[in-house]
Amino acid sequence: MNSLVSTLKYWLVDHPTILHFQWIQPQTLGSTPTFLATTVLTYLTLTLLLSRSQFPPLTPKLLKPITAVHSLILLVLSLIMAVGCSLSILHSSDWASAICFPKETKPNGPLFFWAQVFYLSKLLEFGDTLLIILGGSIRRLSFLHVYHHATVVVMCYLWVRTSQSLFPVALVTNASVHVIMYGYYFLCAVGIRPGWKRVVTDCQIVQFVFSFAVSGRMLYLHFFGSGCSGILGWCFNAGFNASLLALFVNFHAKSYASRKRTKVEGVDYHDDNKVVIVLA
Repeated sequence: MNSLVSTLKYWLVDHPTILHFQWIQPQTLGSTPTFLATTVLTYLTLTLLLSRSQFPPLTPKLLKPITAVHSLILLVLSLIMAVGCSLSILHSSDWASAICFPKETKPNGPLFFWAQVFYLSKLLEFGDTLLIILGGSIRRLSFLHVYHHATVVVMCYLWVRTSQSLFPVALVTNASVHVIMYGYYFLCAVGIRPGWKRVVTDCQIVQFVFSFAVSGRMLYLHFFGSGCSGILGWCFNAGFNASLLALFVNFHAKSYASRKRTKVEGVDYHDDNKVVIVLA
């Protein structure tokens, strides 16, 4: 067990690429505001154009393997990020930095390496939207889905750009939820229908509540201590999460109320492809 932990620690924390990581604008991939703006606008434009295009949807025989590969990639990547960031926190000289970075903290080292990977992984998650469109399920292309995918990229960019306090906790919890979520998607794509679909959505809501609770500790350290880095980035993060939670609770209530009514009417409706909204 100790050997496994040591091996993981080397490859996910102490490897020179990770240990000596430096986020330098504009040298680091995706670090410029131009890259960020172009990425988000391209996503929104293509989503609008493709959703209004008249083309036949892919058949399940073709769509499911693509969905399985996409989900498996994000499942494995989410697991690596969750473990890597957790080990970086545990082996940090100051565990409190997971909640409150000292002011003037530079975006360097293992924690910021994983923040950068997490930020770029959100570009891969644009594939969620493409799969919905290719599957011909435009009705599931909700405002919540598009709003989340477009704005979460900005949020993750600000994590690194502002050396935002509290992001390590958010990264670990979110990546962990994504392991469960993309695991569910993968199983559905390969023909296995897990019985814990609602657990995934419930975990996402718990994640939000937990993040707000931990934020209280960070704010205490900021206002009654020596201050925390990236407070303006945190304000954007908090506002974004609050808006998502409000939208998601509404979606959650309507979704399951509608499904309950459908079953009462004698129809057992199942839609296993992308039934859970991906949240930050």
